Amino acid sequence: MSPKVSLLGLKASQFRHPVDQEATAALSQLPGMDWAIRSLLGGMAEQVFYLDNISSSVLVGEQQLPDLFQLLQEACQVLDLEVPQLYIKQNPVPNAYTFAMRGKQPFIVLHTSLIELLEPAEIQAVIAHELGHLKCEHGVYLTAANLMMLAVGQLSQWGAVLAQSLQMQLLAWVRCAEFTCDRAGLLVTQDATTMASVLMKLAGGSPTLSPQLNVEAFLAQARAYDQMDHELSTLLKSVRTAELTHPLPVLRAREIDRWANGATYQDLLSTQKTEIGWRNW
Repeated sequence: MSPKVSLLGLKASQFRHPVDQEATAALSQLPGMDWAIRSLLGGMAEQVFYLDNISSSVLVGEQQLPDLFQLLQEACQVLDLEVPQLYIKQNPVPNAYTFAMRGKQPFIVLHTSLIELLEPAEIQAVIAHELGHLKCEHGVYLTAANLMMLAVGQLSQWGAVLAQSLQMQLLAWVRCAEFTCDRAGLLVTQDATTMASVLMKLAGGSPTLSPQLNVEAFLAQARAYDQMDHELSTLLKSVRTAELTHPLPVLRAREIDRWANGATYQDLLSTQKTEIGWRNW
């Protein structure tokens, strides 16, 4: 990998996406949210989820998958963040997630199918995206969203209706937070093409098809989607995203492409080098 700027002293406010800021503020004011958080994170559900993961996954370290551990360490150095645990879980669905449980070290989980789909630099981009949740202290709401999606089916009818309403609010917040974490991925990779490639492969890649995919064509596709702004397409976009845990891949690609070509991102790298300090490795 090419040398990277290490963003010593980096603060979340320096790269947080505006929609994330707005959504987080709105979520904190939502009636019933404090009750939901206490209910979900105060009982056994959080502990069960934690134990289920560590008992059925492989913990990455210096003696276990050291190449992945090095990617994690480097990403943490760039973002100026303590190193969390990283687990690899056997799963045919490409995915990654972050879990922050009170009183325990936070951890990241990567599915095996995701690792098989991506190149090392792209895997690091995913790790950095997940680290973005920790850097921005998304952990409590993110954990609550994960647990609530598991719990809705176990609640009474009244409780399920309330939980589903809160779940929709949490999912809307998660989608906004994802834009911020994509920026964390870019800060680590320092290569917008790598970020776009990850999103492209998640949208329509496979170990067989991935070498044939074209990033520039995917970005052109994202721009075409964004230009569809008449009333019907706006309605369809809203319906399409309402129950998703992540924004549509083309929208994420568009957002990261814009930020990578904007002054804020370039100024952040140069400012961090000159004012906070930097190192290459």
